[in-house]
Amino acid sequence: MDKLSKERRSANMRAVKGRHTKPEMIVRRLTHAMGYRFRLHRADLPGRPDLAFPSRRAVIEVRGCFWHGHDCPRGRLKPEANAAFWAAKLSGNVARDACNLARLKAAGWRALVLWECELGDAGRLASRIKRFLG
Repeated sequence: MDKLSKERRSANMRAVKGRHTKPEMIVRRLTHAMGYRFRLHRADLPGRPDLAFPSRRAVIEVRGCFWHGHDCPRGRLKPEANAAFWAAKLSGNVARDACNLARLKAAGWRALVLWECELGDAGRLASRIKRFLG
């Protein structure tokens, strides 16, 4: 059972941002410091990827583990209240992500998906980005 009232839970969920999140800002700051320049949330690309590198035909997606169903402790967390709604919502997010990645690939773009739980080690993150972008 949810410990918060329905109104309070609704207000909390409305406050969850989709863009300019803390994990996204970590990746943006690091990538910029490495000398890479990018465009944000390009509406002409499937899924509006977080960072787009047009000259490299590459995008970086920064995903929250809970919201996008990552296989980690936070991603495996399933809400008990309104379980049917949340199961449909989260599985829909996973399906949409897979569709957007396929559409990007079909359009000739490469994609790197970075998960929220992987952002703690800046050195490892920098080497992954460098390997991806070249």
